[in-house]
Amino acid sequence: MNKFATRLIELREDKNLSQNELAKALGISSITISRWERGIRIPNVDSAIVLSNFFNVTVGYMVGAEN
Repeated sequence: MNKFATRLIELREDKNLSQNELAKALGISSITISRWERGIRIPNVDSAIVLSNFFNVTVGYMVGAEN
């Protein structure tokens, strides 16, 4: 599993959100969240920014470039 997928799962679970709840909060499909978390797909830059803002972390943290 890639670092982004691992961090996304950790951040989502830290907020006690299901994939469906996160998807609804972001206005995207739960299938997209599932694919990101399984490492099948990675988000585009715009989606990575939305995710990092939602979780109040940097994009660098999301992708594993920062701790």
